[in-house]
Amino acid sequence: MFLGVTASGWSQLALYMCVLTVLAVPLGLYMARVFAGERTWLSLLLRPLEGFLYRIADVRPADEMTWKDYATGVILFSLGSFVLLFLLLLFQGHLPLNPQALPNLTPDLAFNTAVSFVTNTNWQSYGGESTLSYFSQMVGLTVQNFVSAAVGMSVLVALIRGLTRQSTDRLGNFWVDLVRANLYVLLPLSLLVAVWLGSQGVIQTFDAYVTGKTLEGADQVIALGPVASQEAIKMLGTNGGGFFNTNSAHPFENPTPLSNFIELLSILLIPAALCFTFGKMVGDRRQGVAIFAAMALVFVPMTAACMGLEQSGNPHLVAVGTSDGGNMEGPAAAQAGGNMEGKETRFGIPNSALWAAATTAASNGSVNAMHDSFTPLGGMVPLVLMQFGEVIYGGAGSGLYGMLVFVILTVFIAGLMVGRTPEYLGKKIGAFEIKMASIAVLLPCALVLVCTAVAALTPWGQAGIYNPGAQGFSEVLYAFTSAANNNGSAFAGLGANNPFYNALLGLCMLFGRFFVLLPVLAIAGSLAAKKTVPESAGTLPTHTPLFVVFLVGVIILVGVLTYAPALALGPVIEHLNMIKG
Repeated sequence: MFLGVTASGWSQLALYMCVLTVLAVPLGLYMARVFAGERTWLSLLLRPLEGFLYRIADVRPADEMTWKDYATGVILFSLGSFVLLFLLLLFQGHLPLNPQALPNLTPDLAFNTAVSFVTNTNWQSYGGESTLSYFSQMVGLTVQNFVSAAVGMSVLVALIRGLTRQSTDRLGNFWVDLVRANLYVLLPLSLLVAVWLGSQGVIQTFDAYVTGKTLEGADQVIALGPVASQEAIKMLGTNGGGFFNTNSAHPFENPTPLSNFIELLSILLIPAALCFTFGKMVGDRRQGVAIFAAMALVFVPMTAACMGLEQSGNPHLVAVGTSDGGNMEGPAAAQAGGNMEGKETRFGIPNSALWAAATTAASNGSVNAMHDSFTPLGGMVPLVLMQFGEVIYGGAGSGLYGMLVFVILTVFIAGLMVGRTPEYLGKKIGAFEIKMASIAVLLPCALVLVCTAVAALTPWGQAGIYNPGAQGFSEVLYAFTSAANNNGSAFAGLGANNPFYNALLGLCMLFGRFFVLLPVLAIAGSLAAKKTVPESAGTLPTHTPLFVVFLVGVIILVGVLTYAPALALGPVIEHLNMIKG
């Protein structure tokens, strides 16, 4: 797999990881100061606004919450967000900023879309420019891009407090964390990235769509809209919901190689930086570095594998004029130029594969190439990255709290192996934490497998499968993997805009978000109530290379044991069929 990666591919991957790391460290330390309530270089400007928001919302920052109160705040806020967005989409035809007079959404599509954006999934069963008005895109979706990402960051901060505090039932104030995540992190970064993208040609306008002439003289409607502002938070908040149906493959949404690199960096920037936020907030930066290293140890080989598989292409599609009439076998017979189907020539294979890996390692879900057109094993890479539980960087906040759940499982397994009580950062890990961690890890897996089986076996699910055989099964498996793990990308060959898929995928998104989030808060509350125990000879160091490898092994083992049979029925069989010809 790695042999097919060109020097250009390796250099682009190395450059990306270097720039990501250089930017993530200072951003992570800055966010640690923000969530600790310390002064930052933006405090002079934003503290008065922060205080004003607390006053009008009747929030008392000093009033901290138990984990149950914190969870109640998260649920009520998300429920209110869902209701407002659902109603907005149902009645968008009667609202302003709709120059194309686009109609209201159907109830099932409005439900699916509202759930999708409230859960930070951003699955789209519709074409953005042909379905949603400017008002729906800005006031509905873009607002949720901010606040849903902030909810994930807030829950992470609550978990960190649970690890660092002792003999208390308080985890901070959800409303304060929500405001600070938006005000000090997401808004300034989004403004910066939006201006940068605008300089590259990403459009930002309220004008109506324009009609142009094709080379053949036919009329063509060219969609416009306020794209740059949505694009920035779409990437930074690991949202992924594109303004246009073709997402970041659209030239108005991603016009240049530089805009492509900016957007790629934005996808992983906050999830990567939060590793260093974690290290700073727990008082041991080595812990954050270890988690960042574990993420990179999975991400880099998976990305390289995707690049190599796509650059190798289909061995049966050979260049015309080969010495034996086009019947060569082996490496010399590889598809000339690699598999460019479904990819933008502006970006090529390395950037398309890197994007596919980054967007599914994070719960971003945006695309700059069609994953359905990847080679079978090349398309399996983004599928597997989601099936790891969206903890290899993952969503803004949600990725790291998911990774910390795996850390808790890892220290528990290590404790069983050596016969000692497991502990992490001075907190003993007991039966309650392991039960909650098991729910958080296994429930999304169950959702994926059960819902995929239901769709594959019922006439309602089969009606949306347009490609027969292994490819069609892979599309269904990908859709429910994406929904249950709150990613939002798709193989795109599945007819999902109907009541069956809109309802079932919507329920997957809801359960996949909140039945991970709630156990995490329960773990935080349980750990905060415990006393910190001093290190001893039996304490497992959790910042060493050995622990990093052990952690990666647990993540991969859970993914392999859970999904291997399903993967064998989809991409693996399709790969064997491709080799057979």
